[in-house]
Amino acid sequence: MTDKDFDLFPSPCYIMEEELLRKNLELIKSVADRAGVEIILAFKSFAMWRSFPIFREYVEHSTASSVYEARLALEEFGSKAHTYSPAYTEAGFPEIMRCSSHITFNSLAQFRRFYPMIQADGQGISCGIRVNPEYSEVETELYNPCAPGTRFGVMAEQLSDVLPQGIDGFHCHCHCESSSYELERTLEHLEAKFSRWFPQLKWLNLGGRTFDDTQGLRCGTSDSPASRIERALSSFAHYSGAGICIYLADGSADL
Repeated sequence: MTDKDFDLFPSPCYIMEEELLRKNLELIKSVADRAGVEIILAFKSFAMWRSFPIFREYVEHSTASSVYEARLALEEFGSKAHTYSPAYTEAGFPEIMRCSSHITFNSLAQFRRFYPMIQADGQGISCGIRVNPEYSEVETELYNPCAPGTRFGVMAEQLSDVLPQGIDGFHCHCHCESSSYELERTLEHLEAKFSRWFPQLKWLNLGGRTFDDTQGLRCGTSDSPASRIERALSSFAHYSGAGICIYLADGSADL
């Protein structure tokens, strides 16, 4: 688009170039398909609901971190959300359940508090626990979810050998504007810390911000970010083969 083209639009307004959006979505989906994982859209990075019909051609589900994002998933995106929030309220939780297919809890105590409501609801919601791999390469401590003293997630030492009944998955999020190299190293630490529980899981959500070196995603070389991401995720193929669905939640990389 040229400066002259922009003169045709009112200001202020949001402008989306559909051709470029589709190109990014096709690239990301191709990497995910070859690696055997599923991409879900992260609303906190991108929530332009008028573009959702385009996204639905490539992405089936979305993430939510609040009741309003969960409603956006159900009412505008057209599918129930994979929801995680550091805290839930009893007053707001019924609406979270109405709009969610997956709900991740920040602690075991939180899971025990709300799981009876999920059982009573009877909608087959899949529950997970956020885990802390105690490893992150995010340099700014303010944005580092694995910083010392963090309250995000459960550490391996806090889990018993047998997971509580009702926990189907683990959620891990420790990236912020990260590269494919960081994803490789993170997966190594996650596997070292938590792989003994993987046989008990149905799904593993690796969070987002893993496609942020997207310029290299367009390169077809064996050492391009796309190739490194594909190889790193393929190393989890034996877990997928055992019945674990692996999710990646991205939004900004789609743009």
